[in-house]
Amino acid sequence: MTQRQIRPLALAVIRDDDRILVFEAYDSVKDEKFYRLLGGGIEFGERGEEAIRRELLEEIGVEASSARYIGTLENVFVYEGEPGHELVRLYEVVLAGDVPATPFTVLDSDSPVVWMPLSAFGGDGAAPLYPDGLLELLSATQTRR
Repeated sequence: MTQRQIRPLALAVIRDDDRILVFEAYDSVKDEKFYRLLGGGIEFGERGEEAIRRELLEEIGVEASSARYIGTLENVFVYEGEPGHELVRLYEVVLAGDVPATPFTVLDSDSPVVWMPLSAFGGDGAAPLYPDGLLELLSATQTRR
């Protein structure tokens, strides 16, 4: 029996006016296209801000000039028929260099990366933005900026 664990993640909120940088993914079991922020796992002994800086270098080859913590979300989900559980630390990130022209693929996968307006999420028939609660958090932080 496989032991299931909660996975700690650090994800980057990279904004360009009303748009955010996300990768597009697909769940074949649900037949669902969805979007998620760039970032990934926090390694043992690594702080969330260190993880997001490392992940951005690995995924898009660009350094973060700043990373400001904006909140944590708990994400309990099913992907490709398998249950998952994550604690997601979110960071508002400013990049030191330019984002490659979109769409492009994440360096460690085939997932296309695109700029998407926040208004593209949350409506009927719109592809979801994960983790759950992210859209509400981003909308709240947008009004405080």
